[in-house]
Amino acid sequence: MNPVLRRCGRTHCTGPRSERPCGVSAASLHAVPSTLLIPLAARAGGGQGLPWLDCHDDHAAGLLDCLAVDARPYLADRTTVVNVLWRTALLKAVGQAFFAQHPQALGVNLGCGLSSHFQWLDNSHNHWIDADLPEVATLRRELLPPASPRAGNAMVDLSQPGWWQRLGLPGRDSACPVFLLCEGVLMYLEPAQAQAVLREFAAQAPRGSALLLDTLSHLAVGRAQHHPSVGPTGAQFRWGLHRVDELTAPHPRLVLQALRSVAECYGWAGLAGEAWWQPWLGAPLYGMAHLTLRD
Repeated sequence: MNPVLRRCGRTHCTGPRSERPCGVSAASLHAVPSTLLIPLAARAGGGQGLPWLDCHDDHAAGLLDCLAVDARPYLADRTTVVNVLWRTALLKAVGQAFFAQHPQALGVNLGCGLSSHFQWLDNSHNHWIDADLPEVATLRRELLPPASPRAGNAMVDLSQPGWWQRLGLPGRDSACPVFLLCEGVLMYLEPAQAQAVLREFAAQAPRGSALLLDTLSHLAVGRAQHHPSVGPTGAQFRWGLHRVDELTAPHPRLVLQALRSVAECYGWAGLAGEAWWQPWLGAPLYGMAHLTLRD
């Protein structure tokens, strides 16, 4: 286990499960927070079956072991594993490019779960905040404390306005741009709440800031119960795109730099299939949007 993971209970997490009565558990997580186990399992073991997408996460496997979570049901959902590993590769590339341009900027992972993206984006000069709901923040405090004095954990509820100020992020007039990640979060919010998150980013973020988020087609809304991994959690998809321009409609500062589709993982057949269904989908069935701001 990576040394960043703490001891929990009376026995170190890497011991045999029968010998480590851990003091923390994912069993008490509510519906939406419990979905954090899905990407954690994908990053921990998905690379074994999809080596070309392996993100080489140093922490995920140890966290699953400490929580005594059986990853096999999640890994059997191959489509979702592809989604997670594809988006991880994309956020690594976009994040590294951002911090190459803004070496001392701040990065924030909104709805971070038990992810550890700073392991890939730490350039020895930037700063990082991992933020999530209180019950998830409690797990992070026990299992994944910050590994750098330039990183920290925080609590945030994106369904409530004012989160930018509560996190103490730089204001619009600041010279410090912010790189925000928001993966596996907004689709669980009501449409007005998701739009409010985009609006708050646009209204508050300094010049040069960027937001990377994942999106669903509107056809997925209300159908989470049919999803092999999300369905058992009881969480529900509530926000999806009818049109691509819905990403920039909440505020005039918003600019869509790119909207990538996971269909690209399946080559020409995947892209051709999505193009065929585009009139009904309105947007990628699953995609990653890169938003920036007008000056």
